Amino acid sequence: MSDIETINLELIIADQQTVEKRLANIEKDVKRGDKEAVKEKEILQKIFEALGQGRLARTVMLMDEEAPLVRTLHLLTMKPILYVLNKKAGGKNLDEINDLRYTALLEYLKTLGAHYVVVDAGVEQELSAFEGEEKEMFRAELGSRNDGINDLITKGYEMLGLETYFTTGEVETRAWTIKKGSTAPVAGQAIHTDFKDKFIRAEVIFWKDLLDAGSFANAKEKGQLRIEGKEYIVKDGDVIEFRV
Repeated sequence: MSDIETINLELIIADQQTVEKRLANIEKDVKRGDKEAVKEKEILQKIFEALGQGRLARTVMLMDEEAPLVRTLHLLTMKPILYVLNKKAGGKNLDEINDLRYTALLEYLKTLGAHYVVVDAGVEQELSAFEGEEKEMFRAELGSRNDGINDLITKGYEMLGLETYFTTGEVETRAWTIKKGSTAPVAGQAIHTDFKDKFIRAEVIFWKDLLDAGSFANAKEKGQLRIEGKEYIVKDGDVIEFRV
């Protein structure tokens, strides 16, 4: 925990300097009675007080309309943090089964409002040479129940507000990363910018349903393909064929 505390302290000090500089820059506008500047000063003072107490900026509760006023400052402690905990499979730490330090660390991360994933680096290194069922078989033999690397990727996507959809054909299947809540035309831009302006429709099926059907042609015969328009919100795991 000492390493985390040291890093957080450095980030807090950097943010204090940023906030102090911004407060000085808007002071003239505050004295003139500029409403926007007055509101920003109130928010910055609240954040500065929290930083002075050793708290991270993201622990300060802000209203939806307040957040944009400080977003441009790019405060380091306002950003979400993901910790990767290296833990031996079946144990609490690399060398001990019952390790109170691990429990204390989890409690500490909760107070920070931080996200974390648990990865057994040793196991993942050994499994890196295998794939598919063989990989999962060896994972079980090594006493690891979860795919730590997959958990890390999933949590990262979740924190960044990202999701994946697929395109498939005779030659290859590809995954495309987009922002959650993207419409079909916007999602198509990940492939080519023309897809947004020239979008006509999208043929959509969930990946598990496509695997069960065996092919797009079979899915179409079974009525499993959905025809979606410009307003369709793409979902994680969709397989899409765009018509442009």
